[in-house]
Amino acid sequence: MRTHVSGCCSIDGNHCFDANVKLCDFWLTPPLNEAAMYRAPVSEIAHTLKNVTGLGQSMAEGNAGELSDDLLDAILEEGGKFASDEVAPLSKIGDEQGTQLKDGTVTMPDGWSDLYRRWAEGGWNALAGPVEYGGQGLPMSLQTAAFEMWNSGSLAFGIGPTLTIGAIEALNTHATGELKEIYLKKLVSGEWTGTMNLTEPQAGSDLNALKSRAEPIGDGSYRIFGQKIFITYGEHDMTDNIVHLVLARLPDAPAGQRGLSLFLVPKFLVNEDGSLGARNDVFCSGVEHKLGIHASPTCTMIYGDGKFGDEAGAVGWLIGEENRGLACMFTMMNNARLMVGIQGVAVAESATQHALAYALERKQGRADDYAGEGMAPIIYHPDVQRNLMTMKALTSAARSIAYNCAHAIDKQHDGVGENKAHWSNRAALLTPIAKAFSTDVGCEVANLGVQIHGGMGFIEETGAAQFLRDARIAPIYEGTNGIQSIDLVTRKITLDGGDAVRLYIEELREVISEVTASNRPEFEGMGDVLSAALDDLSSVTQFMLDQLEAGNRPTVLAGATPYLRLFGLVSGATYLAQSALTSDDASFNDRAASARFLSCNQLQETQSLRGIIEDGASSLLHAGKALISA
Repeated sequence: MRTHVSGCCSIDGNHCFDANVKLCDFWLTPPLNEAAMYRAPVSEIAHTLKNVTGLGQSMAEGNAGELSDDLLDAILEEGGKFASDEVAPLSKIGDEQGTQLKDGTVTMPDGWSDLYRRWAEGGWNALAGPVEYGGQGLPMSLQTAAFEMWNSGSLAFGIGPTLTIGAIEALNTHATGELKEIYLKKLVSGEWTGTMNLTEPQAGSDLNALKSRAEPIGDGSYRIFGQKIFITYGEHDMTDNIVHLVLARLPDAPAGQRGLSLFLVPKFLVNEDGSLGARNDVFCSGVEHKLGIHASPTCTMIYGDGKFGDEAGAVGWLIGEENRGLACMFTMMNNARLMVGIQGVAVAESATQHALAYALERKQGRADDYAGEGMAPIIYHPDVQRNLMTMKALTSAARSIAYNCAHAIDKQHDGVGENKAHWSNRAALLTPIAKAFSTDVGCEVANLGVQIHGGMGFIEETGAAQFLRDARIAPIYEGTNGIQSIDLVTRKITLDGGDAVRLYIEELREVISEVTASNRPEFEGMGDVLSAALDDLSSVTQFMLDQLEAGNRPTVLAGATPYLRLFGLVSGATYLAQSALTSDDASFNDRAASARFLSCNQLQETQSLRGIIEDGASSLLHAGKALISA
């Protein structure tokens, strides 16, 4: 059993926080107004980008294009203002009104179409877009940070542009020059939006079961037939055209995933002069009524029903090679998985701010540290402090992981040879963690936010419930978190024979060594806790690799989800320590407190997770057989 590190706890030995420091000193003051409106944490976002991801070093070395410290700060400041002042105020309206479907047309909530147009006109959709098609060519890591702010303002708003950004990357990587010329400029500017069409009624996560078909016309185009469900922003009134990326099967295509091809299918066909032509044979037949993200239209799309035009079949064009559509789609999906991960960070940030505002204002009971008269604000109660610090620390940890994943993608795009391979492996390794750990954190933090509000959290008018409702979809779409865990343990930790993950672990160890060597009293004992947790990660990683080599796949799959949780906790805690190490005097105490709290209160979990991974498979598999036979 791991021994308790006494130096990491307060003098009373009951909780891991410095007893001589009031927690309230670390929070936003004055408290937010009654609506607890979101305010973008621009300084924290900038610090994480510059000092925890390596973007600061890239800028200093001239490897981030024209991006400089001042430009980055200016972009984040303006983005934060738009998210706080323009997006966030419409979140509740979108939640209450939802979207309306009539005669195949979806109407967005009041103010949303105008909001989107102003957002696109501000150039935000083009932030990291290809320069040759009107984009600004800025780093993916900066775009990821901006998308955190849009999603903190409203998850239902942020998910729409997320799919457009993914469509841009898929087209820019795989489409013909002719398709790029017709569609990319409009997509990059945000004048048109993009969608991703995979799921069908009989095929959820199993793409082998897809039945949509594509028939060649003979002029290089195809007619698409089929039904797709759960299509985010499949229909709306924010733009003149919507560009659908659709997986379908060609005649005589191989069975399973090997027989899937990807097609571009616009809502309106495009004339030679770039103007919009006839309506294509694709329409929305239904909009889902959902637990959350009510303002995001989740559509059932019908292709080739004969509703529009003289001939049935939605006209589309092949993207990439025949029967290689899944490879093209994964370009879009991997982008979307990171961006969904940032949704987890975003909703966690908003829920934390909301809960903090309530805890600073709501008075209940008496507290030893409260010097005022009568009842104390609930933030003075240790259990509320624990919940708030858990929210704050987990949010920062998830942010650091997601931003590091985005930075790895930037380095991958810029690299050559072995350097490119290294960063490609790093991006691949971190993508499932950024998606799954961050979205789990989003749900966990939003749930704690409801708890801090007490009974008022269960009542819609406070807004705390919306965060929890909105957050719940993120662990499900763009590949469930269970699938992310399987991907991590079966494909990502095996990259480069396991050396990719070993190198990552050693880099984390270097950061922990710096924490230990700093000898700052705020870090007392923290290096030992971090080292012990990293040892757990290193040991179970080798355990997983050994089990894979021995062919014990069921054992590996049984431990996949706890392994991803362990990986995220250790990575996130180490990044928080790095954040504190690189802070100036004005912000050091705040970041050191978060790093120390997470290390001392959450990392004890890694030992339990290690036990589950190494010893829990047999009991799970036995229980699974009992479930099947019941």
